[in-house]
Amino acid sequence: MSNPRLCPSFAFRVTTVALFVAMIAIVPPVGADSVTPDADAGPAAAAIDPDANVTPDPHVRVRGMTISCPGAGRVWGSDAMVETMAKLEAMGVNWVAIHPYAGISPDGTVGGSRLDRMYEDTTWITRPIAEAHRLGLKIMIKPHIAYWGSPFSWRGEITFSTDEQWERFFTTYERWINRVAEISAGADAFVVGTELDRTVDREASWRRIIAGVRSRIDTPLSYAANWDQFETVPFWDALDVIGVQGYFPLVDHERVPTQAELDASWQRLVGRLETFGKRFDRRVVLAELGYNRTAEAAVRPWEYRQGGEAAELVQRRCLTAALAALEDSDGVVGAFLWKWFPGERNRGNFLKSTPAMQRVIQRAWTPTATGPRRTGMRSGPAPGSGTVSSP
Repeated sequence: MSNPRLCPSFAFRVTTVALFVAMIAIVPPVGADSVTPDADAGPAAAAIDPDANVTPDPHVRVRGMTISCPGAGRVWGSDAMVETMAKLEAMGVNWVAIHPYAGISPDGTVGGSRLDRMYEDTTWITRPIAEAHRLGLKIMIKPHIAYWGSPFSWRGEITFSTDEQWERFFTTYERWINRVAEISAGADAFVVGTELDRTVDREASWRRIIAGVRSRIDTPLSYAANWDQFETVPFWDALDVIGVQGYFPLVDHERVPTQAELDASWQRLVGRLETFGKRFDRRVVLAELGYNRTAEAAVRPWEYRQGGEAAELVQRRCLTAALAALEDSDGVVGAFLWKWFPGERNRGNFLKSTPAMQRVIQRAWTPTATGPRRTGMRSGPAPGSGTVSSP
């Protein structure tokens, strides 16, 4: 979650990686051989063949939470992180995500800041991967460029005026993202870039980066595009799943929105995302989805400012609508909510650890939660049902 104006800041392979892929995409990771599901294929086959007589994989829906950090990320290697993941698992979360940082300089250099020291001891990345698996969770690594102290007000504004700067940016970015991929061995998904809207037209550079990351980590890959830019990304065919930062405006007025109009907005958005994913034979995951405690949450979901009339009510209604719509979609397989801090920290924006947000999440994601579980309104066959091949 980053942009103060627009946005806050994987297929099928019967291997240890495949359990994630089966719920996110029905195409093989690019370059992999496709596999025909059969009765002996185990839980992964159930995600493809609903008639398979096997125990369903609990990760078929992505019910994810981004665990953020108040600093550079060292807390992800702490006991508090383990305790937080255990609490989230009890709430119905089955995926977590972390976002390792790198700084950026005005000349386009990625890295070279104090954040580089974090990579001398990589426990803050390797431990959460191991602990998530011990708890029965999947984990996605979603690197972010830390733009603070740079000329850029958010990641979506990163651009350069000279070929020299562009070359420096992609060379140093590639070096950093490859290093993070190597450290992240064992992760269940990896995001090659987040919200870098003004760089994606450099298609050849991005395809080189994707190929480099794929050679270093055996896991499904995605890119996290901003909500208003995902249709402009030219390299979805090189990735395994379409990632979208889900900060879509839901209404065009400042009044307190009704639950019905928010439900209708999210149904339309899910349909739009499903249609887009079918163009590339890919499923879609919301790489981020969150609402701040603000009266503006439905009209400007990226807004940092909190408060206003019925702020918590609007926040609660927005998230309720989103989770209900996502639960009923095959083409959009779920979301990573933004955000939760390790430990008991309850200060900050977009927090999903408040009592009101915890109740919404548990009601949507925990079958035994008190009260009826809301589901989406969609029915009928899954969009693009049937096995498809990679382009």
